[in-house]
Amino acid sequence: MADQTTVPSIADFERSLNELETLVRDLEQGELTLEQSLGAFERGVRLTRACQHALKTAEQRVEQLVQREDGSLETRPFSPDEAE
Repeated sequence: MADQTTVPSIADFERSLNELETLVRDLEQGELTLEQSLGAFERGVRLTRACQHALKTAEQRVEQLVQREDGSLETRPFSPDEAE
């Protein structure tokens, strides 16, 4: 099992997403055996979880650069509520 504390790389995320897209396409074509379909589905679930983890990790790393009243700049965690 993958260590949940590791930070997934962008390349790992993209590979997982590409593999997931391929699995979905294969499943939609309906040419897999039942055993192959179950295996593809299970792999897809694992890939989906890995992608969700990577996105959550990336979201936590996003910061915004803001200007203070005195003109200096600081970074702080991005808040979607403040973006509007």
